[in-house]
Amino acid sequence: MTASAVAPANVCLVIDGVEVTVARGTSVAAAIAHAGAGGRRSVLGQPRAPLCGMGICFECRATIDGHAQRRTCLVPAANGMVVVTDG
Repeated sequence: MTASAVAPANVCLVIDGVEVTVARGTSVAAAIAHAGAGGRRSVLGQPRAPLCGMGICFECRATIDGHAQRRTCLVPAANGMVVVTDG
């Protein structure tokens, strides 16, 4: 296997306008936590964050590449991905 056939160890995505680099295979939820991004807020303004880590609680929702209400704990981070946590 040549070096060009090996996938890069890291991916780069944009979270709330900030470029973030994480290890390949990292969930978007973990990338948001790694970036220290604020995350979404409830309708009453309370901060929300992933609780279950398996897509059941829906607390990790964010807009990913223009698609709203994605459960970030279920989506692997990808190069060029754009995430908005409060939308």
